[in-house]
Amino acid sequence: MFRILLLLLIIIPAMEIGILIWSGNTIGVPFTILLIIMTGIIGAWLAKKEGIQALRLVQIQLQNAQIPSDVLLDGICILVGGTLLLTPGFITDTVGFLLLIPYTRTFVKIWMRRFIKKKIESGQFTFTIRR
Repeated sequence: MFRILLLLLIIIPAMEIGILIWSGNTIGVPFTILLIIMTGIIGAWLAKKEGIQALRLVQIQLQNAQIPSDVLLDGICILVGGTLLLTPGFITDTVGFLLLIPYTRTFVKIWMRRFIKKKIESGQFTFTIRR
């Protein structure tokens, strides 16, 4: 897992730099910078909107004595998506928007549930209830 993360930390920024240089040569440096700034602004607005909606849903579910498991996965996706949108680059912006849009977030949540379930079944995740 560490090797994959290390590769991603090297490959993704290199790809981002390449795409930014290509974009600067294709549409011009000012438009590329404007596009990066606009995706950051739109992403921050969308992350705030979705985050507030998720918090409200958590509060409603807690008031009704429900466990907000699905909303917690939404919160993780919104947090990661918002963070990715604040980093300059087109690849991270695309992934960030996919995590913030509710329809595409559904597929990520399905993958997250499967991943967590595998980890629990293999004994890599353990939970302790303290009383």
